Amino acid sequence: MNKKKHRIILVEDSADLGYLLSEYLSMKNFEINWFINGISALKNLESNKYDLAILDITMPDMDGFSLAEQMKERFPELPFLFLSARSLKVDVLKGFYLGAVDYLKKPIDEEELVIRIENLLNRLNNEKNVEENTYHFKLGQFNFNSLNQELSFKDEIFHLTTKESELLHYLALRQNRLCTHKDILIKLWGNNDYFNKKSLNVFITRLRKYLEKDTAISLDNVHSQGFILHVEKMN
Repeated sequence: MNKKKHRIILVEDSADLGYLLSEYLSMKNFEINWFINGISALKNLESNKYDLAILDITMPDMDGFSLAEQMKERFPELPFLFLSARSLKVDVLKGFYLGAVDYLKKPIDEEELVIRIENLLNRLNNEKNVEENTYHFKLGQFNFNSLNQELSFKDEIFHLTTKESELLHYLALRQNRLCTHKDILIKLWGNNDYFNKKSLNVFITRLRKYLEKDTAISLDNVHSQGFILHVEKMN
C-alpha cells in the first residue's frame, strides 16, 4: 500500500534554493507546491489544503513574518516553519511568537531538513489524533462528554451549547496550562479580533457559572494573556 504523500507549500524567493528544495522533497515522497512570493502563496491557499508550510523570511513585497500573520488569521489550521538565513535571536523569537512549529537556519543539510519535517508531521498528527479522539474528561467532581455536549455534577446534567462545549473541550485538553486569547480565538472563532474577544469573555463567564459548584476547579484570567483551567488532582 502506497504511503500517503504529505502536501507542503514552500515559499522561497531564491530560484536556486527553491528549485533545489522542491526537487529534493519531491524525491522524498512529499508533494510540493513552490511559490516565489507570499501574495501568490496566499492566493493558492484559498483553494488548496496543505499539511505544512515552509516560509523564507526575507522576500520582496511581503516578508515571511507578514505572510505568517496573514496565514494565522486566514488559515489557522496550517502549521508553518521558517527557513531563513536570519539567525539573530530577535528573529528566532519573533518566529516562534508568531506560532511557528520550528525555525531552521540556512544553510541546512537537505537530509536534516527531511528528518525534521517528518518528525514535525508525526508529532502534529499524533497531537491532532489525541485531540480529535478525546471526548470524556474527569474535571474534579465533574464529568464532561464533549461528544454529547454534556457536563454532569453529581446528579445534575448540564446540556452545553456547541460553543460552550468547544471552549471547555479546548481548555480541558490543556488544563493547568495557559491558553492565550489569540490561540483560542483563532482555533474556535477563526479570527482574533475585538468582537470575538468580547464573545469569548461571555462564554468564559458561562463556563465559570457551571464550574463554580466544585471548589477544586477554577477558570482563571491571566491579565492580557488568556485563561487557565486549574483542576486540582484528586487523591
